[in-house]
Amino acid sequence: MTTVGFIGSGMIGGTVARLSVAGGHQVVLSNSRGPETLEELARELGPLARAGTGAQAAGADIVVVSIPFRAYPSVPAGPLVGKTVIDTCNYYPQRDGQIAELDSRAVTSSGLLERHLSGSHVVKVFNNIFYKHLLSLTRPAGAADRTFLPIAGDDPAAKQAVTAFLDSIGYGAVDAGSLAESWRQEPGTPVYGQPYGPFSLEAGTPASEETIRAALAAATR
Repeated sequence: MTTVGFIGSGMIGGTVARLSVAGGHQVVLSNSRGPETLEELARELGPLARAGTGAQAAGADIVVVSIPFRAYPSVPAGPLVGKTVIDTCNYYPQRDGQIAELDSRAVTSSGLLERHLSGSHVVKVFNNIFYKHLLSLTRPAGAADRTFLPIAGDDPAAKQAVTAFLDSIGYGAVDAGSLAESWRQEPGTPVYGQPYGPFSLEAGTPASEETIRAALAAATR
């Protein structure tokens, strides 16, 4: 049984936690406001879930970072050395403020996170899908209408671990390349939101592997 830690337990983080429990994983929830603010969610998720501190979440087998991107320097680097870290974050200048390296395209947001988490293995995923669609589109392996998500990362073993994790919670993975190429799944690209249907449609639309590959290939800068 894998333990999944969450640094940030909002809409995407909380949804991934819910799917993780459904897939049989233990989860440790954390946020910037303290464990007591997550006790209700932990009770709702059941005995496989508990609220904890960021340091406790960082001790999990896989750690999900799901916070406003501007807060990425607050993620504890030391406890995450050697860990597979899932990055769900997006850079929104109107919320996060202007970040020169991102505005100049010198680096991607996931590249900045991995630089901060020196020694960790960052894999970008879940950043391109509406949280309600993420909850509703889960399907078992082999289902004709299984939905796929793009993943990007620099460490093959970490990408393999994340692919296995996605499979366990009901999703297929499409390898979108390195973190330097993760811009292909960032806001404003064809794979961001669109393949899964409009936000007004809460159930979403299944997106096949071919659909996701085509959307990634259509991305331009």
